[in-house]
Amino acid sequence: MEYPVRRILPPADLCELRSARWGVCWVNFEALIIAMSVVGGTLLIMLGVCCCCCCCKKKSKKPDKDDERAAREREKRRVRQEERRAEMKSRHDEIRRKYGTVLT
Repeated sequence: MEYPVRRILPPADLCELRSARWGVCWVNFEALIIAMSVVGGTLLIMLGVCCCCCCCKKKSKKPDKDDERAAREREKRRVRQEERRAEMKSRHDEIRRKYGTVLT
């Protein structure tokens, strides 16, 4: 019997779903529906994972306020440490000049 073109699924009074065929005799309609569902679900999951990955990467690249504040504090500490080093070097140089042990 030819497949009724007007409907996607054949009516139950014509034949059962497991005995229906699509296009050619060897393509089981029930197996085709299951296979297409699995492929479609896999594609949807992959699309969702890709979207999540893209969103997470964009968020991680954008520094937030805490990161900016921490970077400013690190820079302030680095500047203070350099100032202390310069001050200590000048003190040591004064002491060396005072006692005549200037290194050249």
